[in-house]
Amino acid sequence: MEIIDPDREIVDPHHHLWTVDDPGGITGQYLLDELHADTGSGHNVVSTVFIECGSQYRTEGPDHLRVVGETEFAASVASASERASGATIAGIVAHCDLTLPPEQLDEVLDAHESAGGGRFRGIRDALSSAPPDVPLLIPGPAEPGRAANPDFRRGVARLGERGLIYDTWHYHTQNRDFLDLAQAVPDTTMVLDHFGTPLGVGPYAGRHGEVFEQWKRDMTDIARCTNVVAKLGGLAMPDNGYGWHIDPSARPDAEEVVSKHQRWYHHTIECFGPARCMFESNFPVDRFSVDHAVLFNAFKIMASRYSEDEQDAMFSGVARRIYRL
Repeated sequence: MEIIDPDREIVDPHHHLWTVDDPGGITGQYLLDELHADTGSGHNVVSTVFIECGSQYRTEGPDHLRVVGETEFAASVASASERASGATIAGIVAHCDLTLPPEQLDEVLDAHESAGGGRFRGIRDALSSAPPDVPLLIPGPAEPGRAANPDFRRGVARLGERGLIYDTWHYHTQNRDFLDLAQAVPDTTMVLDHFGTPLGVGPYAGRHGEVFEQWKRDMTDIARCTNVVAKLGGLAMPDNGYGWHIDPSARPDAEEVVSKHQRWYHHTIECFGPARCMFESNFPVDRFSVDHAVLFNAFKIMASRYSEDEQDAMFSGVARRIYRL
């Protein structure tokens, strides 16, 4: 396969790391060797951002501080990436319970800062709570209505006060909830992961067109919140319903990815503008369905209608700015 535009610098703002014993281990181990095999498969990925996924929590100590074990783990892998040939893990988005009392929340954020070795950039306390009749391979952890919880909103506001990012993962059924949150906490920069995860399984199977129409309206409204930045990716998860993960011999090429996904990408870029969009791999979750080199070829095909400066922004500049890399 020929790599499109192989010299263009890429900063991947969304990947995970885990062992087979971690919650994400359903995809198999994904550590530095696996990350470098993917990021080194043809495209010029120079740096990345690790996003929390429940890996390597501490097994001892106060409950609210156990999440810091993941930052310690990610920072150790990031240090190894700096000594190796390949993409460097330059930023860490960790997890904590944003409904914690203020004193405990600051204690956790301080601990992440200390453990991150200068790489800690924010928190993802996911809103993802799907309707109960949707059979998900990777179900979200949140309780319904979390975005409206006053304690949660206080925690999101505290991130902004400390100059930290709030990353969110939720489903398309929750886009209006996220809109309300973004409007209620305008001084915190929020990163919308995975297009708000349009579902395509269970009652949503075969209904991508119908889901898209409501999603379009939601994204148009969310984009009016200037504190929100959009990640472009994460549509190849099994729960998006394209079925590519079922048969390894039927993995898509770049043209098929573009054919199935481009309307979601172009509408988001139209709403947010290239200066508030960044391409993400969401690996190894999207690796269920598509190869890394194929995915970024698809991104580059979709990005080709935009100017060179706009492409630079979406492939690297926005991620560097938002995550202070």
